[in-house]
Amino acid sequence: MSAQVWPPISYERLIKEEEDSLAAELEWLLEALQEALPSLKSGLEECLALLTPQEPGTTLALSTHRSEIIKGFVTRVGTRIVKGLSALLSFLNQALDIIDISTWTGDPKNGSFISGQLRLLGDIINEAKVIMIGGEEVVGGKWWEDDFNGDETDLNLPLYPTLSPHITLTPSSLLLTIRTLVPSPSASAASTNGTSTPSSTSGPSLTGLSLRTRLTQILAPMPAPTHDEADRTFLYRGVEVKVRDKVRVEAQDPSLMAVGAKLSAVGREVEGWRGRMAIVMGEEM
Repeated sequence: MSAQVWPPISYERLIKEEEDSLAAELEWLLEALQEALPSLKSGLEECLALLTPQEPGTTLALSTHRSEIIKGFVTRVGTRIVKGLSALLSFLNQALDIIDISTWTGDPKNGSFISGQLRLLGDIINEAKVIMIGGEEVVGGKWWEDDFNGDETDLNLPLYPTLSPHITLTPSSLLLTIRTLVPSPSASAASTNGTSTPSSTSGPSLTGLSLRTRLTQILAPMPAPTHDEADRTFLYRGVEVKVRDKVRVEAQDPSLMAVGAKLSAVGREVEGWRGRMAIVMGEEM
């Protein structure tokens, strides 16, 4: 089934009528977007408010499932405790700046300008969502680069040189991972042969094992670790180490759950506007 214009018009006039129709649709779309931008801004501001430091903070329970290997609590005050939250806060502020520029500074009737702003806004929101997912590639995700990524003075336990606590983000929660470390075979061999092993002044050497500890390792060796980092070697405090034990525990954070939901909703809305603009302007997403 096909549609035809009656009475017939020339091809040139048909093309002009299509262009005029698209221009009118683009103008309407840009006006509708300006009405929607305050709603997007409000959603981002709500996310920002949930991450703003407010005393006394949020106290979250920490306890491993079906056992009490780890039991305690952690208090999150705004972006303190986890470095990734500071990066998330930075992305939210950048997104708010883009909305302000699209509303007040730039030309709101320029389709190319607004399309570029929407693309940039969508990319920043996606970066913020990646921060919330966590992992080694995000800010604060590499545990071996930090002794402890919070304030050590807030801890009520001594941090032994072979103990590495690390707090990162996962969707809707904080993830505490505690690792016990041992020198890698190469580091141990260098220490035994009297060669110099790099060390940091931030804490005691990991290679200073007592005679009792060495005899225990020889006579009653620990079972081979079965976690996902068992085959990896890390440079921690200037010493090559391996992870002997690894325990993970999550603390559900209602504020992070709300931020994740709101950020996803804003992201979907931005993607929708990008898709409409791309159709009208003949662009690729």
